[in-house]
Amino acid sequence: MGEKYDVEIETISKPIAEYQTDEYFELDLPVAPAVMVGEEIAVEGTDVAEEKLENAIRRHLNLPELEEKKGFWKRLFQRD
Repeated sequence: MGEKYDVEIETISKPIAEYQTDEYFELDLPVAPAVMVGEEIAVEGTDVAEEKLENAIRRHLNLPELEEKKGFWKRLFQRD
């Protein structure tokens, strides 16, 4: 995403024990693993879908969000 959009990406990786301390919770940061875009928490406590991350970046850059890609089951059962 850093190549596609003009954004700075910072990766922070620590042992899980450091994320479970009282000091960490006092910082009011999201539960790891997490992805933040600016001040927005895109996801916490789980992996993030690429489309969700890209839309969070686009919101941060004041760009329109991408249209939702419809998977096989959504297309099959979609009612018009």
